[in-house]
Amino acid sequence: MTIEPILAASPAIQIHVWAALGALMLGAAQFTTRRGSTLHRSLGWVWIVLIAAVALSSLFIHQIRMVGLWSPIHLLTVTTTVTLVYAIYAARARNHRGHGIALASIYVTGLIGAGAFTLMPGRIMHQVLFGG
Repeated sequence: MTIEPILAASPAIQIHVWAALGALMLGAAQFTTRRGSTLHRSLGWVWIVLIAAVALSSLFIHQIRMVGLWSPIHLLTVTTTVTLVYAIYAARARNHRGHGIALASIYVTGLIGAGAFTLMPGRIMHQVLFGG
Protein backbone atom coordinates (compact mmCIF):
# COMPACT_ATOMS: atom_id res chain seq x y z
CA MET A 1 0.00 0.00 0.00
CA THR A 2 1.29 3.44 -0.96
CA ILE A 3 -0.22 6.93 -1.18
CA GLU A 4 2.17 7.90 -3.98
CA PRO A 5 -0.55 7.65 -6.69
CA ILE A 6 -2.66 10.17 -4.75
CA LEU A 7 0.27 12.53 -4.24
CA ALA A 8 1.06 12.34 -7.97
CA ALA A 9 -2.55 13.09 -8.95
CA SER A 10 -4.06 16.46 -9.79
CA PRO A 11 -5.13 18.80 -6.95
CA ALA A 12 -8.79 18.08 -7.74
CA ILE A 13 -8.25 14.35 -7.27
CA GLN A 14 -6.27 14.91 -4.08
CA ILE A 15 -9.02 17.08 -2.59
CA HIS A 16 -11.62 14.56 -3.74
CA VAL A 17 -9.82 11.59 -2.19
CA TRP A 18 -8.96 13.19 1.15
CA ALA A 19 -12.44 14.71 1.56
CA ALA A 20 -14.09 11.38 0.65
CA LEU A 21 -11.91 9.42 3.08
CA GLY A 22 -12.61 11.96 5.81
CA ALA A 23 -16.34 11.82 5.12
CA LEU A 24 -16.27 8.03 5.09
CA MET A 25 -14.64 7.87 8.52
CA LEU A 26 -16.59 10.75 10.05
CA GLY A 27 -19.85 9.38 8.67
CA ALA A 28 -19.23 6.04 10.32
CA ALA A 29 -18.58 7.82 13.61
CA GLN A 30 -21.64 10.01 13.10
CA PHE A 31 -23.91 6.95 13.05
CA THR A 32 -22.84 6.30 16.66
CA THR A 33 -23.53 9.78 18.08
CA ARG A 34 -26.77 10.65 19.83
CA ARG A 35 -29.10 12.27 17.32
CA GLY A 36 -29.75 15.92 18.04
CA SER A 37 -26.78 16.30 20.40
CA THR A 38 -24.33 19.16 20.00
CA LEU A 39 -21.69 16.64 18.96
CA HIS A 40 -23.98 15.16 16.29
CA ARG A 41 -24.80 18.59 14.88
CA SER A 42 -21.18 19.78 14.96
CA LEU A 43 -19.80 16.65 13.32
CA GLY A 44 -22.70 16.78 10.88
CA TRP A 45 -21.70 20.22 9.63
CA VAL A 46 -18.10 19.06 9.16
CA TRP A 47 -19.41 16.02 7.27
CA ILE A 48 -21.57 18.25 5.05
CA VAL A 49 -18.55 20.41 4.20
CA LEU A 50 -16.53 17.29 3.35
CA ILE A 51 -19.30 15.90 1.12
CA ALA A 52 -19.67 19.28 -0.58
CA ALA A 53 -15.91 19.25 -1.24
CA VAL A 54 -16.19 15.73 -2.69
CA ALA A 55 -19.02 16.81 -4.99
CA LEU A 56 -17.40 20.08 -6.05
CA SER A 57 -14.00 18.52 -6.70
CA SER A 58 -15.62 15.79 -8.81
CA LEU A 59 -16.60 18.45 -11.34
CA PHE A 60 -12.89 18.88 -12.12
CA ILE A 61 -12.11 15.19 -12.56
CA HIS A 62 -12.46 14.05 -16.17
CA GLN A 63 -10.52 10.82 -16.56
CA ILE A 64 -13.51 8.89 -17.85
CA ARG A 65 -15.13 10.90 -20.65
CA MET A 66 -18.31 9.66 -22.26
CA VAL A 67 -20.24 12.84 -23.08
CA GLY A 68 -17.76 15.65 -23.61
CA LEU A 69 -15.92 16.04 -20.30
CA TRP A 70 -18.54 14.09 -18.37
CA SER A 71 -19.24 10.50 -17.45
CA PRO A 72 -22.28 8.88 -15.83
CA ILE A 73 -20.59 9.17 -12.42
CA HIS A 74 -21.05 12.94 -12.67
CA LEU A 75 -24.78 12.35 -12.34
CA LEU A 76 -23.95 11.30 -8.79
CA THR A 77 -22.52 14.78 -8.23
CA VAL A 78 -25.86 16.34 -9.10
CA THR A 79 -27.81 13.79 -7.06
CA THR A 80 -25.52 14.22 -4.06
CA THR A 81 -25.78 18.00 -4.16
CA VAL A 82 -29.58 17.98 -4.39
CA THR A 83 -29.83 15.35 -1.63
CA LEU A 84 -27.45 17.31 0.59
CA VAL A 85 -29.55 20.48 0.23
CA TYR A 86 -32.70 18.47 0.97
CA ALA A 87 -31.08 16.90 4.06
CA ILE A 88 -30.25 20.33 5.48
CA TYR A 89 -33.78 21.53 4.73
CA ALA A 90 -35.26 18.42 6.35
CA ALA A 91 -33.19 18.89 9.50
CA ARG A 92 -34.24 22.51 9.80
CA ALA A 93 -37.89 21.50 9.26
CA ARG A 94 -37.46 18.86 12.00
CA ASN A 95 -38.12 16.11 9.49
CA HIS A 96 -35.66 13.79 11.20
CA ARG A 97 -36.66 10.75 9.18
CA GLY A 98 -36.15 12.52 5.83
CA HIS A 99 -32.89 14.02 7.07
CA GLY A 100 -31.55 10.62 8.14
CA ILE A 101 -32.63 8.83 4.98
CA ALA A 102 -31.09 11.52 2.76
CA LEU A 103 -27.73 11.51 4.52
CA ALA A 104 -27.60 7.74 4.86
CA SER A 105 -28.28 7.46 1.12
CA ILE A 106 -25.38 9.79 0.35
CA TYR A 107 -23.16 7.75 2.64
CA VAL A 108 -24.14 4.40 1.14
CA THR A 109 -24.41 5.31 -2.54
CA GLY A 110 -21.97 8.19 -2.78
CA LEU A 111 -19.20 7.04 -0.50
CA ILE A 112 -19.45 3.27 -0.28
CA GLY A 113 -21.05 2.53 -3.66
CA ALA A 114 -19.08 4.95 -5.80
CA GLY A 115 -16.02 4.33 -3.66
CA ALA A 116 -16.14 0.66 -4.55
CA PHE A 117 -15.70 1.57 -8.23
CA THR A 118 -12.42 3.32 -7.38
CA LEU A 119 -11.00 -0.09 -6.51
CA MET A 120 -11.23 -1.31 -10.11
CA PRO A 121 -7.92 -2.01 -11.87
CA GLY A 122 -6.46 1.07 -13.49
CA ARG A 123 -7.99 3.47 -10.95
CA ILE A 124 -5.90 5.43 -8.46
CA MET A 125 -7.32 3.81 -5.32
CA HIS A 126 -6.62 0.38 -6.80
CA GLN A 127 -2.99 1.44 -7.22
CA VAL A 128 -2.94 2.78 -3.66
CA LEU A 129 -4.24 -0.42 -2.11
CA PHE A 130 -2.94 -3.10 -4.46
CA GLY A 131 0.04 -1.53 -6.20
CA GLY A 132 0.90 -0.70 -9.81
